[in-house]
Amino acid sequence: MMCLTYIKNKTVTQEQADEVRADAAIKQQEQDANKKSFTISATRPIQLAGYTQVRYQFLQQVGKIDGFDIRRARLDLQGKLNPYFSYKLQADFAGSPKLIDAYAEIKIKDYFNITVGESKIPFSYENLMSDSKLELADRALVVEALSSHRTDVIGGNQNGRDLGIQVGGDFVKYKNRYLFDYKLGLFNGAGININDNNNNKDIAGRLIAHPVIGLNIGGSFYSGTAFYGTPTAGNHDRNRVGAEINYELKRFLVRSEYITGKDGALKKEGWYSQVGYFVIPTKLQFILRYDTYDPNTAITKNITTNYVFGGAYNFNNWSRIQASFAVVKKESATKTNNIGVIQYQISF
Repeated sequence: MMCLTYIKNKTVTQEQADEVRADAAIKQQEQDANKKSFTISATRPIQLAGYTQVRYQFLQQVGKIDGFDIRRARLDLQGKLNPYFSYKLQADFAGSPKLIDAYAEIKIKDYFNITVGESKIPFSYENLMSDSKLELADRALVVEALSSHRTDVIGGNQNGRDLGIQVGGDFVKYKNRYLFDYKLGLFNGAGININDNNNNKDIAGRLIAHPVIGLNIGGSFYSGTAFYGTPTAGNHDRNRVGAEINYELKRFLVRSEYITGKDGALKKEGWYSQVGYFVIPTKLQFILRYDTYDPNTAITKNITTNYVFGGAYNFNNWSRIQASFAVVKKESATKTNNIGVIQYQISF
């Protein structure tokens, strides 16, 4: 309207008015691209989000085939009914579709909130990170093995989640920020979308301190019983203890975790340390990681160690590409097992 007025008054030409419209359209597109959420029509406010990760792997291990795959294809639905009640539903459509999250939250006080349903187990810093926010395409070996992911003894990839109830919150406030947060939960221990296969329930808890801004330090535990092994193997103890530290300061990142566990009589342990640096702030980040895991401490020459070099480029808030190369050293193998990964992620 303003441009038409200017044209009628002969204050700008038609060409200048077109340039103004084009500039305005470009600015609007940039604003839309940087939005973190959009409103959809519903009887109550709902947030709909999702992302897809397309991966290409270079596998130097004998018998493994290089190729593309859809790593994840997630659809996430969240809603807030009022200041006290909210919910989340998340499904993954990569491979066999499955429900990932299905829980309700009751927020009573900052120091006491309740989560009921299928959600992440309060164990391990990296386990609790969103798959879409990981600096590298893959989690550390010990996290994959001892926090209900791909190589955990209960089988399958439980995505670090289970069905149960947990309480948590923040406490001890200092200069408008909380110094501690905690979570404590009771779970089936069988994994996602599965009814419990024994009468025992598992307990998990996590306590983290934030002594200075950007620093998280603390630990977590998991104590339970699981049915695994041969059909006649029965129930075994499935216990874990972990310690963690994460520090982020401007462009720098330092993170390390140590986790030990016992599956029946089998003791396992591992740790990783990684450093990161944004060469271009918020855009280009490089990561170095030392990652080692022993699946049976009673056996010698059984440790796998990965030396990982990687990075990520964030095109904007909803699009990124990651690349990494892991030099894999297995004490039990003499052949090359190195792994390269390129992963593109787009989200909405």
